[in-house]
Amino acid sequence: MEPVYTPVITAARAVFLAQGLKFRIEGAEHVPRVGGAVMAINHTGYFDFTYAGLAAHPSRRLVRFMAKTSIFSHPVAGPLMRGMKHIPVDRRDGKASFMRAVQALKDGEVVGVFPEATMSRSFDLKEFKPGAVRMAQEAGVPILPTTIWGSQRVWSKNTPKHLGRSNIPIFIMIGEPFHVGPDENRAEATKRLQAVMEGQLRQQQAAYPTLTGDDLVFQPARLGGRAPTPEEAAAEDAHDMSRTVDKFNKKRRG
Repeated sequence: MEPVYTPVITAARAVFLAQGLKFRIEGAEHVPRVGGAVMAINHTGYFDFTYAGLAAHPSRRLVRFMAKTSIFSHPVAGPLMRGMKHIPVDRRDGKASFMRAVQALKDGEVVGVFPEATMSRSFDLKEFKPGAVRMAQEAGVPILPTTIWGSQRVWSKNTPKHLGRSNIPIFIMIGEPFHVGPDENRAEATKRLQAVMEGQLRQQQAAYPTLTGDDLVFQPARLGGRAPTPEEAAAEDAHDMSRTVDKFNKKRRG
């Protein structure tokens, strides 16, 4: 029984219908009906986790997402996150978060992670962290390479929001299960995973309806769009991080 997760899914579907989102899901059959798996997802929009979870639903699987601890402290989101058995990530105690995720995988859960760690402002893939590969290797489960394209048009960083009826196409692709050998070099496996997801993403981008006019802010620079280049996006990320550190230090001193 999932007394929290099930009604949340129902509510999310109603919101998607009201927004007129047009989903194209490929590879849903790759989500195992039983057993653990790491769902590795690219990250371009604030609702990526809801869309990825939707793709697992045909297999009757619920994805337990790893999310920053602060969300679990929110008066509204916190109880929902705990009720859906998502996994808090405390950057000050990463080992505990990692072990919780590995145990969930060993218990047969599908665990959702974002290998880029943070949202990509350029909408190109950022360099992957090795966490997804490490978890899969430790738990002895496959990785589900999952790419989403179009979610940045609903709500992303420093771009216009389209939270009302928008009729935006959302493409979701789950590739064939990606296996990591027990003794495989994690850095090499991470590069291999990123290459697979890069191929999927480019395939989706090629099939996506052409963006023009104001919508070019949602298109990567390499495709003629007005999104920041990866280098510009990295500089913006570094600026945001320095501001966060400054706020934290001021709070400690205050």
